[in-house]
Amino acid sequence: MKIVVLDGYTENPGDLSWDGLAQLGELTVYDRTDPRDEALIIARMADAELVFTNKTPITRAAIDACPRLRFIGILATGYNVVDCAYAREKGIPVSNVPAYGTASVSQFSIALLLELCHRIGHHDRAVHEGRWERCADWCFWDYPLIELEGKTMGIIGFGRIGQAEGRIAKALGMRVLAYDIHPTDAGREIADYVDLGTLYARADVISLHCNLTPENTGMICKASIEKMKDGVLIVNNARGPLVNEADLAAALNSGKVGGAALDVVSTEPIRGDNPLLRAKNCILTPHISWAPLESRRRIMDCTVENAKAFLLGAPINVVN
Repeated sequence: MKIVVLDGYTENPGDLSWDGLAQLGELTVYDRTDPRDEALIIARMADAELVFTNKTPITRAAIDACPRLRFIGILATGYNVVDCAYAREKGIPVSNVPAYGTASVSQFSIALLLELCHRIGHHDRAVHEGRWERCADWCFWDYPLIELEGKTMGIIGFGRIGQAEGRIAKALGMRVLAYDIHPTDAGREIADYVDLGTLYARADVISLHCNLTPENTGMICKASIEKMKDGVLIVNNARGPLVNEADLAAALNSGKVGGAALDVVSTEPIRGDNPLLRAKNCILTPHISWAPLESRRRIMDCTVENAKAFLLGAPINVVN
C-alpha cells in the first residue's frame, strides 16, 4: 500500500518522526508541493491509496485522476483545501485532526494581546540599540502601556479555543463576553453570552476564534468597527478572511482601532500589497499559533490513528 504526504515540512521540519505512518505502508513524504501545480499534485498522488495534505489542494480533478485513492487525511483541523463533497460521492473518507491546538492557539492569542499592551519586542530592540543607555531618565516607553485588569474581552467563537482564552483572560482580571451560535453550560461558567452588537459596543478587546463561513467572511469591517469602542484592540489568530483588511487598516490609521495583532491574513504567505503591512499599530506574525512541538506532536499522533482506523474499516474524525 502506498502512502503519500504532499506537504509535510511545516508539520515536521525534522523534530518529529513519520515512522508511525511508515509502519502502515510504503511512505513517501514531500516537504512541499506547489499548490498551483495541479499536474504535479496529481503526479505525486497518482498511485497512492492514502494521501495526506496540509495546505495542498485536492480537487475534483485530482480525485478523478487518482483511481487508487481510498482515503484523504488532513494534517490540520480546517479541511477547505479538499473537495470533501466530491470525495464523499466517490466513497473516499476525509479525516482531519480536531482539537490539537487548543492550548497553543489560546496561549498565542494572549501573547498577541500582551504584545499590543506592552510592545515588549519593540522595547527590547530599543534597549539593544543603546537607547536606554543614552536615556536621560531611568526608563522610557514609546507606546501607551495598557493594563488589562478590569477591562472587557469579547470573544467571537466560544468553542474549545475561545473558552481556553476566556479562562486566561479571567485570570488576568478581565471580564469576558462571548458570542457563539451554540452557547453551552461550560461557556456560561466563563463568560456572559451576548449578541454581536453588544459585544462590539462593550468590549475593550475583541478576539476571533470562529470558523470561517460564507456568512462571517469579512465580519470585521467598516460597519462593525463603527460599532466598537474608540481604541479597541483586535486579535485574530483564527482565519484571515474574517477581517476586511483594507477596512481594518483604515481604522488603525485613523485611531478608531487602537491596535491589532494578527497571526493570519487573507492570502498566505502574506503579499506585499496587504494594507496591514503599512498600517499603524499592527502586529503581524506568520501563522504560527499552531506550531509548538507539543501541538504538532498531537497532529502526528492523531494522523497515525486516523490512518489506522481507516485501515481497520472504522474511520474516525471524518468530516465528509
